[in-house]
Amino acid sequence: MKHIQAILWKQFKDTLKNKSILIQFLLFPVITIIMENSIKIEGMPEHFFAIMFGVMFIGMAPLTSMAAIIAEEKEKNTLRVLRMSNVKPAEYLLGVGIYVWGMCMIGALIIALSSKFTGSGLFYFMLITTMGILVSLLIGAFIGVISKSQMMATSITVPVMMIFAFIPMLSMFNDVIKKVGKVTYTQRINTLLFNVQDLEVSTESILVIGITALLTLVLFVLAYKKSGLE
Repeated sequence: MKHIQAILWKQFKDTLKNKSILIQFLLFPVITIIMENSIKIEGMPEHFFAIMFGVMFIGMAPLTSMAAIIAEEKEKNTLRVLRMSNVKPAEYLLGVGIYVWGMCMIGALIIALSSKFTGSGLFYFMLITTMGILVSLLIGAFIGVISKSQMMATSITVPVMMIFAFIPMLSMFNDVIKKVGKVTYTQRINTLLFNVQDLEVSTESILVIGITALLTLVLFVLAYKKSGLE
């Protein structure tokens, strides 16, 4: 626990210095607050902006942050210093994962409260959001492990992030994209959040999210066994 706590504190200080990661945590919560309080359109679904930007936040912030942090530590050989301090790779990954997850959950809570989610609606919003964030964390960790540098991580992360972050929004305006997007976990998260007040949970959505999480976990374990964090 001492090692994990030290990594959490280290990542917090690093985030204050690394503006690109800090922006990932702040961008969509701030945009949601602005949009929810400045734009009202007749006939617009309830919590429209919170859900749309919340899903984009899920598909972007944890994924890019996790990949960037791991790739940066590998490139700068910080991990070797941690290993010399008896910090195990599992402790490091757990510490970084908990930190990114915590920061993203704070952002998700701000998004939910800005749209005045309350009671069971707030609980289920955060529960569904948690599932999406965890899947994105796994994808980001996988990209970070297979990347040899920050540049390589960025080149992989950007197209992956754009697919998962923007398909749910684009599917609102295009039926073809909507059909294709049904196989993505963020599209399923989007569907669950729009039905959160009615507590409608489809088996298909749970299967897509679960299969994506399991597949990504397997890929991460295989990549980690092959190259570790070196």
